[in-house]
Amino acid sequence: MLIGIAGVTGVGKSYYKNKLVDELNFEKVKIITNREIRYGEVNSEDKIFLNKIEIQELRDSGKLAYEFEFLGNTYAYTKEEIFSNKNMVFEMHYSCIQDFKRICPNLKVIYLLPKDIEICISKLKDRNLKSEVEKARILEIKEHYNKITTDEKLKNMFDYIVYNNYDKETDEKILNIVKMIKEVKQ
Repeated sequence: MLIGIAGVTGVGKSYYKNKLVDELNFEKVKIITNREIRYGEVNSEDKIFLNKIEIQELRDSGKLAYEFEFLGNTYAYTKEEIFSNKNMVFEMHYSCIQDFKRICPNLKVIYLLPKDIEICISKLKDRNLKSEVEKARILEIKEHYNKITTDEKLKNMFDYIVYNNYDKETDEKILNIVKMIKEVKQ
């Protein structure tokens, strides 16, 4: 089973990905990227940091299932992890959902919608990114939030939309959705 978690930066995608790993025995799909490693990130834990040449070698060898560009960086997923028979979870960008579902029709996507985007912006600022990167990410948060709250066609692409209140109730809701998906899958 493959679960994708989508939402704006700071809404809790990593938190819920880790919660599914810790509480429901999922494994993380490791995204490959050529962006700079940030403070606190560990290579090969959630992301695999490679240079452009290394990504090109994976592309040429046919090992990539999907890739996209975001804010000037390449992001990619391997076939080995995306098409695994294990219970896998990953974070995904909302703009990729249609392409990803064509590649992996059994993918289930949970969209986390913040009650207040200012919380997300605050969490982004806590990352201490370079000023120009932070500004671009804040613009992306606002654009993304505006799209998801006004575009019904976009909303309908997600299997589940859950408001994240950053509380135990939201935790239980997410875990119950994934448990239900697992039961239906079996």
